[in-house]
This record gives sequence, structure tokens and C-alpha cells, in this order.
Amino acid sequence: MPADAGALAQLHVASWREAYSHLLPEDFFTAEFLAKRQKMWDHILNSPSEELSIQLAEHAGSIIGFACVQRTTSTKQTGSSDDTEFNAIYVLEAHHGSGVGQALLDATLGHSPASLWVAKNNPRAEAFYRCNGFELNGAEDIDPATPLFIGVRTVR
Repeated sequence: MPADAGALAQLHVASWREAYSHLLPEDFFTAEFLAKRQKMWDHILNSPSEELSIQLAEHAGSIIGFACVQRTTSTKQTGSSDDTEFNAIYVLEAHHGSGVGQALLDATLGHSPASLWVAKNNPRAEAFYRCNGFELNGAEDIDPATPLFIGVRTVR
């Protein structure tokens, strides 16, 4: 799977561009942004962790989506949403509505309690998470460098 780092970095950037172009300036998607994603995926895939679960979705030999869940060691004991963070789920726009996103969520998280951050003003993602039992808990996160990109925390 370490060989997938480049493809995952490309997918990560492409899906961010598709999902967040209305919230981020065009100059956000630089070669440096791609290089950071490449470095991140290289690290993740070359340093496996029992606490991090990654699922990939493929179509016609290409990666079209991924999901990541991070569990702490106490998750098995408490089952609390505070112990499990649904870190990311991204599917290329051409495959939205195909069931790939749901399959990725089910494969990484199932029906377990978890928390996740979702971009505010991203109605498609907000509806997807609501349908899967996630509710806003009132926490928000704003990066001053990207003030339109507001993260809101949800839990189930």
C-alpha cells in the first residue's frame, strides 16, 4: 500500500478542490499543498498504526475514494465517540451518489460511536453525516488563513 501514496495525494487534492472550491481561494491548491499531502500519505502508509484504519475504493484500477478512522486504545473499553475520530472520507465527484461513500464509512466505522469535523456550508456532506446519525455538538474551528472554511464538530 505505500505505493499508493502518490495516487492518494492526487485524489486528496482533487476531492478537496471539488468539495471546497467555494470555501477556499483558488491559490490554496498549490504544488506545495500537493507536496504536503504526498508527504502526509508517505508517512501514513510507511508507518502503519493499529489505531488508524484506512479503506480505499477503486474503480477500473484507479483509487476513487478513501476513508480514515483513528481509534484510541481506550475505544474498545468505553465505546465513546470521544475515542474514535472519523478523520476523513473523500470520493471523487464523478462517483458521488454511487454508494461508494457509504461503503467506505461502513467499512471503516460501521455503526460505532465517533466524532468528526465537517466543513460548514457543505450541504452534501452535512446531509450524508446526518443520515448516518451524526449531530452537531456546537464546536467550531476557524483557520484565520481560510476564514470561509469553518469546521463544525459532529458526534454520534
